[in-house]
Amino acid sequence: MQFDDDAGLDTSQVQDERGSRIPGGGVTIGGGIVGLVALVLGLFFGIGPQELGLTSEPAPGGTARSDAQVGRDCRTGQDANAREDCRIVAVVNSAQSFWSQEFARRSAAYTPASTVFFTGQVRTACGAASSAVGPFYCPADRKVYLDLGFFNELRTKFGASGGPFAQAYVVAHEYGHHVQNLMGTLGRSEDRRTGAGSNAVKVELQADCYAGVWARHATTTPEKSTGRPLVKQLTKADIDDGLSAAAAVGDDRIQEKFQGRVTPESWTHGSAAQRQQWFNTGYSTGDMARCNTFR
Repeated sequence: MQFDDDAGLDTSQVQDERGSRIPGGGVTIGGGIVGLVALVLGLFFGIGPQELGLTSEPAPGGTARSDAQVGRDCRTGQDANAREDCRIVAVVNSAQSFWSQEFARRSAAYTPASTVFFTGQVRTACGAASSAVGPFYCPADRKVYLDLGFFNELRTKFGASGGPFAQAYVVAHEYGHHVQNLMGTLGRSEDRRTGAGSNAVKVELQADCYAGVWARHATTTPEKSTGRPLVKQLTKADIDDGLSAAAAVGDDRIQEKFQGRVTPESWTHGSAAQRQQWFNTGYSTGDMARCNTFR
């Protein structure tokens, strides 16, 4: 995955709260089995941690640190090619440029969503959460929350091949949830039902498909500032890394790895094969209309 070295990055789309502390401690989910169970339940869930039962206090505030770090270090596409945090800024920029233009093409308004970098714990309008829940999107404040340490766990704990596009897939999936929120489909997952045919699974698979749609257009979506695409190159190896990440977080893979058996009645995200299939559907067609997982 290669970015245009000369492109400027818009760091206003990312809030850097790494190193912040939550007043009063909030809810702590540590390592070991408690953290692991929370991670399995919460991974890419698409709705806030309060819905997962991980907190009893909605917390619209938080101790935000300024975004001076990414603002200082992440200025150009060259920085994105060299640094992980800058790479995520670039993916956020690219995804939002695409969805803004796609919504405009459909005569609809796209409202941008910030991504929040945090370490350890974070407070959101959906409640307090720890890094154990994995990346998530909070519809109440329209923000994506991400502890960058998750990307290492995706490779070491879940067996994904890793690589820059594996990270891009994760971010694009969460922005797929934002698109669902704007379109009114995210709420279908709130019936709390689980299982291979549940709305929760269909919502997650649609977000995978939307991630694929963005990937298809990433190298042709021009940025307003330059008139050129921010993403300069995506190779087959990049897409394979994304598919590896999608498979690694399939419900069946996670259940087999961490509980030794597969229980489809408790699925919330879909199987490894389904996640790959729907990402591929989005990527091969480039058409969000083909992402109707509810049909």
